[in-house]
Amino acid sequence: MKLADSRLRHWIARVITAVVGGVLIACQGLSWTGPVGQPTASPIPLLPTTPTPNLTSTPTASPPAAAPAVITLWLPPQLDPANETPAAQLLRQRLIQFMSDNPGVIVKVRVKTSSGPGGLLDSLAAASAAAPAAVPGVIALNRADLENAALKGLIYSLDEAFPQGLDQDWLGYARSLGTLQERLYGLPFAGDAYALVYRPAMLGAPPTSWEDLLARGRTIAFAGNDSLTTLVLYLGAGGKVQNGQGLPTLEQEPLEQVFTLYAEAARRGVFPNWITTLQSDGQVWQTFLERRADGALTWSSNYLVDLPADAVIHPIPALSGNSYTLANGWMWAIADPDPQRRTLSVRLAAYLSASEFLAPWSQAAGYLPTRLSVLNAWSDANLRDALSQIILSARIPPPNPALDSLRPVLSFATQQVLKQQADPVTAATAAVEQLRRP
Repeated sequence: MKLADSRLRHWIARVITAVVGGVLIACQGLSWTGPVGQPTASPIPLLPTTPTPNLTSTPTASPPAAAPAVITLWLPPQLDPANETPAAQLLRQRLIQFMSDNPGVIVKVRVKTSSGPGGLLDSLAAASAAAPAAVPGVIALNRADLENAALKGLIYSLDEAFPQGLDQDWLGYARSLGTLQERLYGLPFAGDAYALVYRPAMLGAPPTSWEDLLARGRTIAFAGNDSLTTLVLYLGAGGKVQNGQGLPTLEQEPLEQVFTLYAEAARRGVFPNWITTLQSDGQVWQTFLERRADGALTWSSNYLVDLPADAVIHPIPALSGNSYTLANGWMWAIADPDPQRRTLSVRLAAYLSASEFLAPWSQAAGYLPTRLSVLNAWSDANLRDALSQIILSARIPPPNPALDSLRPVLSFATQQVLKQQADPVTAATAAVEQLRRP
């Protein structure tokens, strides 16, 4: 009898351990898959197969437990909740809390590269065509990929879930990021904007204009082998990138203004010749950190992640009129073809876009707020004021087809002027004419 009691107690202990372990796995052991790896933990806990003891009374049969509802969440590496960063920890806790608030729901995280073959958009297209069961419920997409995914029918409109659209708590640039052809396709949760970062000890007070900035004679770095800076300044000067038929176009006068600024900045050494070797924003930021330049035209996320003590962030001076810049960001998009799971996916996306989560997360992750309540929750008043000015000047990029045509033309003309191989009028005329050719 004692042996039977001992075996029974041992079996009960094993079952309790398994159940508790299962709860912990469901609530804390999220399943992660890296870009080329396999899941690191089973999202569904398995109980041991110990035989049922021969009890004297027959227990009442319990109804079979419902299978858990699984939502798959696709993320780029920088948003991986398995990272050892404060932002990753906040996201991990938020996902655990979502499962706790929604019993029977399990979130599986898959990490994909941000772009290119095997990236988020590429994998979504492949899964939609060949393996619908592998399509994620929620996917993080930047603006360019959100636009492509929506036009290809890979993601669902959120108009039904948000019939009134996003309320006024969402900042204007953020609402635009998630909208395409007046339909809502993404919930913006992380913003980024092109801005000026500089060292006040070297440049002095905040510059009021480009002439003011050039007069200080300090080196400003940007990717001279790229088109982004030229595009931002051109748009800020009132230039158009599409004609009445929606075709890519450039206008002579505003483009001349930009190239005249470049020529003068190159002459004064503010834009030295070596910036034409910089092809990426990462190279620009590294150049600034290495103190090869006292200022940089760069994405705000670089500054907000590092927060260098000797530098501040400021809107890019306008060539004419009001300050203008371009913004990008990350949106939660819904891709699951199953209507019931899609409802849960929308709930998860909304949960990950709530102000109480985004307020601490955006500061920890180094992204611009997408909601006014989130911006107001930032603790650094000076930084909050600077970001407010940048956010007010932020606009979304032109459509992808226009950008694809403009980039090589603007990049080549920019280098010609910075290297003093063409004067502003000649470079602008050549760029305008190149886009007019059939």
